[in-house]
Amino acid sequence: MPDWRLTTADSVAQARGILAREQEALAKAGVPGVLGLTGGSSLEGLVTKGDIDLHLRVQPAEFELAKQALVPRYRPVHLDIWTGSFATFERDAQPPIGIALTVVGSEHDHRFTTSWDRMRTDAAARAAYNALKRAGGDVEHAKSRFFDGLTGSSAG
Repeated sequence: MPDWRLTTADSVAQARGILAREQEALAKAGVPGVLGLTGGSSLEGLVTKGDIDLHLRVQPAEFELAKQALVPRYRPVHLDIWTGSFATFERDAQPPIGIALTVVGSEHDHRFTTSWDRMRTDAAARAAYNALKRAGGDVEHAKSRFFDGLTGSSAG
């Protein structure tokens, strides 16, 4: 079972600092798109294992370029769930950093933006998210079902 902890104002500020550094590095590397902070480290009071989740949103014509440009800095992961508008990457760092790359307006883009917009404003959703993480088991599958419910989608 992961070492879960609650985010604090300080840990969210640290995550935002990592976001700023990654934005700068990706811009220097010519990676297109808009990078945002998402996941458990993005909001105070959420259960997290301390990793940083980022969401890179690109225009359709930029997707392949962004996918290729991320590879020197991040390793591709979860290739079995990639689509023509969604890809995932990770970098072993302290803390670990993951990037979800989506095409603006795609199903996965909608899922990320809608679900995290709701998490920012819905205390009951945040409580349910924390409970499913603490319950253990297949947390990734449980989170996918949870976000399906938040967004009314089946992208997971």
